[in-house]
Amino acid sequence: MQLIAQSGSVEDYLCETKEVNYSHPSIQQLANELYSTSVSETEFVKIAFEYVRDQIAHSWDIQSSRITCIASDVLLYQEGICYAKSNLLCAILRCKGIPTGFCYQRLTLGDTPEMGYCIHALNSVYLQSIGRWIRLDARGNKSGVNAKFSLDEEHLAFQIRDYYEEMDYPIIYTAPHPKTIDVLRRHSDCIQMYLHGLPTEI
Repeated sequence: MQLIAQSGSVEDYLCETKEVNYSHPSIQQLANELYSTSVSETEFVKIAFEYVRDQIAHSWDIQSSRITCIASDVLLYQEGICYAKSNLLCAILRCKGIPTGFCYQRLTLGDTPEMGYCIHALNSVYLQSIGRWIRLDARGNKSGVNAKFSLDEEHLAFQIRDYYEEMDYPIIYTAPHPKTIDVLRRHSDCIQMYLHGLPTEI
């Protein structure tokens, strides 16, 4: 799929926002720790991605009712759904000057369309070493989900199934889509939100 940057200015993918609050001391500390163990831009991105993928639990997987949104809160509570985890990964990478945006997929909420659809969030990162954007999905692996860091071929959490009318949105957004932030702010129980409140389209 051909990705399309929402903005032609790479600076727009480095901005701090309320949700991507990378000046927070905890984000700064984590970014510094991960950066200090990296020998290159690519390795830092890989390490940061794997940290958010593996160390931050997906709230649905652990059946938690807590809802997180702001990057520093995701780090504090060590959990969030994909919308929240993408905020944290973006904050860590932007903290060190790595242009990072937001991408979305429309997926079935369950295995088939009968349960409805939902919007899934992931990140796109611009690597200067290869001169292009790559998508990374830090949702968190489990049985049937095996997202990996790769420069050669995407290994996302979910493959699009056209026959179920799932789809990739090609836009690389500079900020989290308002629909994803709104749903996190309107609900108080993550399990109920996940089952009944997620947006179905961008």
